[in-house]
Amino acid sequence: MPRALPPQPTRHPRQELSPHDTPLAAGSRFGIEVIAWIAGPWAVAQLTGSAVATVMVAVVLVAAPAVFSTPGDKNLVVVPTPGPVRIAIELALVLVAVAASAIVWPFWARIPIAVLALVMLASNGPRMRALGRG
Repeated sequence: MPRALPPQPTRHPRQELSPHDTPLAAGSRFGIEVIAWIAGPWAVAQLTGSAVATVMVAVVLVAAPAVFSTPGDKNLVVVPTPGPVRIAIELALVLVAVAASAIVWPFWARIPIAVLALVMLASNGPRMRALGRG
């Protein structure tokens, strides 16, 4: 008798996820994350001169959005997190991206980052309201 295969874990189909997570919302959010990952540690290195602090900031900025997710909002949830906590993580990333870029980059480079932050906040508004409601 052939051996039965164990059941395979399934991912949530896209339609079960947040209908508010549009490509523009996800793309602008990812852009802000990447800017925060680069500019945040760079600013810490410039301000403190500490390699340890720089690495710690980089790890936190990369790990927080990757690890803490709200069920029903993402395909992969490592640590289930209430919606308001996820909102706080994303707003912190916006703050880091904008503030750190103001510290380390010239004015002309900060303008598109500020525009991207506004696009991210506007396009994620419906999603954040849904996350806030739980």
